[in-house]
Amino acid sequence: MNRHRAVLVALLLVVGLVAAALVRPFLQYVLLAVLLAYLLYPIQRRLAPRIGARVAAGLLIVVTFFLLLLPVAVLLGVAFQQALGLVEMLRTGGMEFEAIERAIRTTTGVPVEIDLALSTIPDRLAEVVRRNGSQGTQRVLSEALALVGTVVDLTIGVFVTLFLFYYLLVDGERVVAWVRRVLPLRPRVQRDLVDECDRLMWAAIVGNVVVAVLQGVLTGVGFFVVGFSDVVFWTVLTVALALLPLIGASVVWVPASGFLLLTGRPIAGLALFGYGALVVSLSDNYVRPMVGGREANLNPGLFLLGIFGGLALVGVMGLFFGPVVLGMAKRIAEVTAAELATEG
Repeated sequence: MNRHRAVLVALLLVVGLVAAALVRPFLQYVLLAVLLAYLLYPIQRRLAPRIGARVAAGLLIVVTFFLLLLPVAVLLGVAFQQALGLVEMLRTGGMEFEAIERAIRTTTGVPVEIDLALSTIPDRLAEVVRRNGSQGTQRVLSEALALVGTVVDLTIGVFVTLFLFYYLLVDGERVVAWVRRVLPLRPRVQRDLVDECDRLMWAAIVGNVVVAVLQGVLTGVGFFVVGFSDVVFWTVLTVALALLPLIGASVVWVPASGFLLLTGRPIAGLALFGYGALVVSLSDNYVRPMVGGREANLNPGLFLLGIFGGLALVGVMGLFFGPVVLGMAKRIAEVTAAELATEG
């Protein structure tokens, strides 16, 4: 009997490792499908009895693609173009650096020179091209093949996301029931772990993201009012930074206020600073309790570690799932300790 179990465990480990290797190249897309299914399954559960589970799932996929994924992709594209324009502005010295130099020199009495090293980048690139002229065709072909490979990988990933998203919506309850059936845990412990996972997912995905998006939009509105260009880029950047605990949107609007002050626009600078302190920052205190009813009860330091660890391990999706994994590890350790204490 012991040999039988040992063989089964060995087979499970081997098959599990092979399965993990198969999923690893598409892990980002799998996690994106899980994230979308988690967010939209409550709607699926309401629509399914009325129009059927498969029709409801197909409708949600179409709506998600055109109202969420496509707009986000377009927004990121615009932000990327504006970032390139900002780099070009830096390269050409179009951001009034002379005014900043004069202000710092007047305030501190110390001569400061701002060296735009970016302005030398085109010259360096041109030199590289001249030195490798004989290999130019090979390099162009290599870049073209790499681009084609990226497009193919992206296309496959999108299909993986959509199909997995569809089947998670249709068979989500069966998946959860199967997990509960194969886990050799007491029903009480299973409910505890499922509830904890739900709290962590809600806090990391819904509560954190909603607050970050709101702060990004509010910051973008403030930048637009005071006359900043490339508002979409600054909005997206603020959203990304606002996802990080202990950092937030102030990393964007505080330097922007200082920039306005140093470039001879004190009223706009003070207005942006007051707006950021009273509206952008305080919005967190009012909105998070409204959308984060299921708090994660996770230490901010551990939450931050989960974000950066998730980013390093699995990429962008780790931003959401990293804190969930660390939070579940913490809860499983607590449950295990309690069970061992009870048995002892």
